[in-house]
Parts: sequence; structure tokens; C-alpha cells
Amino acid sequence: MNSREKGKKGEREFASLCRDKGFSKVRRTQQYCGNTGEAADVVGLPGVHAEVKRVENLKIYNAIEQAKRDSQKSGRVPVVFHRRNNHEWLATMTADAWFEMYRESELLNSNDRENDDATK
Repeated sequence: MNSREKGKKGEREFASLCRDKGFSKVRRTQQYCGNTGEAADVVGLPGVHAEVKRVENLKIYNAIEQAKRDSQKSGRVPVVFHRRNNHEWLATMTADAWFEMYRESELLNSNDRENDDATK
């Protein structure tokens, strides 16, 4: 299987995982000549620019730079979703992006409420 076919297969696999996790609108983008206006590999995760890599040896900093560059037009948070054979999917993003998402998340809000309750 050539690298292009493996990439497509990985994108379909990741999109299927997203749907299994409850994100029913996630789908692989059709990237004719690598440029569709939406440069993400998959779409349907709100606020996230998804770069999908299904390789054994990933140069993660190169992948993050690609995701950051490709996400500039959309303003979405660049995240690299990746996995090797016989391993689980991982999500890699910059610490700044993670803190921004965490700050806005319900998880943080619920932890703040727990801390407020503990001080009373």
C-alpha cells in the first residue's frame, strides 16, 4: 500500500473513531490536489483543525507545524491525531492550544465549582 492510500485509510479510520465516540458529523475531506479551502484531513470536530497521521515513525514537530500552518485560515485549534500499528490513537497539540481549550472547557468549570464548594 502506498503512503497516499495509507493516509486515506488512516483518515477514514479516524473519522470512524470520531463517529463511534458520538461526533456523528465527522468525515474525511476530499483533498483534490491537496487544496480544498478546508485543509483539515477530517472535518466535523467543532473548533478543531484535525491533521491525521497513520505512520510508524512520525516527525511530530513537522506534523504540528503543518497543522498550525493549515489551520491559519480557519482559526481552528490545530491538533495532530496519530497512531502506529497496534497502538491507540493519540492527540498532540501545543501546550498553549491545550490551555486555551482547557480554560474554556466544562471540565475546568466543574473543577472550579468543586474547589469553591471545598472552601465553604
